[in-house]
Amino acid sequence: IADRREGIGVCGWILISLSFLLVLITFPISIWACIKVIREYERAVVFRLGRILSKKAKGPGLVLILPCTDTFIKVDLRTVTCNIPPQEILTKDAITTQVDGVVYYRIHSAVSAVANVTDVHLATFLLAQTTLRNVLGTQSLAQLLAGREEVAHSIQAVLNSATEQWGIKVARVEIKDVRIPVAMQTAMAAEAEAAREARAKIVAAEGEMNASKALKQASVVLAESLAGLQLRYLQTLTTLAAENNSTIVFPLPINMLESFRQKNTGG
Repeated sequence: IADRREGIGVCGWILISLSFLLVLITFPISIWACIKVIREYERAVVFRLGRILSKKAKGPGLVLILPCTDTFIKVDLRTVTCNIPPQEILTKDAITTQVDGVVYYRIHSAVSAVANVTDVHLATFLLAQTTLRNVLGTQSLAQLLAGREEVAHSIQAVLNSATEQWGIKVARVEIKDVRIPVAMQTAMAAEAEAAREARAKIVAAEGEMNASKALKQASVVLAESLAGLQLRYLQTLTTLAAENNSTIVFPLPINMLESFRQKNTGG
């Protein structure tokens, strides 16, 4: 608000004097119309002959209003919850989504909220809708889903810079829900399933490689000790017999078959 130095003029003082005189003549009946009670969470912006009185808000407590020359507007300083309806947004990677959110704000300057904007709550609501679409339009779908807090902070910063001259302080911005098309949900689910299958195959391949390395080391150890190979053979038979099997398979060494074949050929 421009700080005007000029006074209210002679006519203004005459009207104020007549207003005081009217209050004195009709006292004590007029006192009920002149005294207003302002609650703790409210402030009153008093206009005297169209000018804001003392360039600041009054209250809380009792406020004196002169008849005929003074008018006042009550301003609620409590936090206001503003629900942003679902907005159709085209993300940076050309995906259509529906995003809704909620904005928490309060009025910290009653004079600015009354004198600088016609309807401060409607203006904040419309600005929140526009800011939500503008900010989310610069983000990809992956950034929107993974970084909701960062996006909310960006929206809050833009709103604070725009509503400062309105006497508004944005306390918090939250993105409630992000809706994407069903076809896109199916595609994302298929992509996630394929990624999980790829990771599973990689883990299985790594397990096979580690198992082959372990078997190679075990074969080297068994090759150095024939007694160890025999013990391993007996342990395997014990394991098979413990499972109540009716059939037991005995592995036959290849060298034994070679010896029998040579005997038969010689005979």
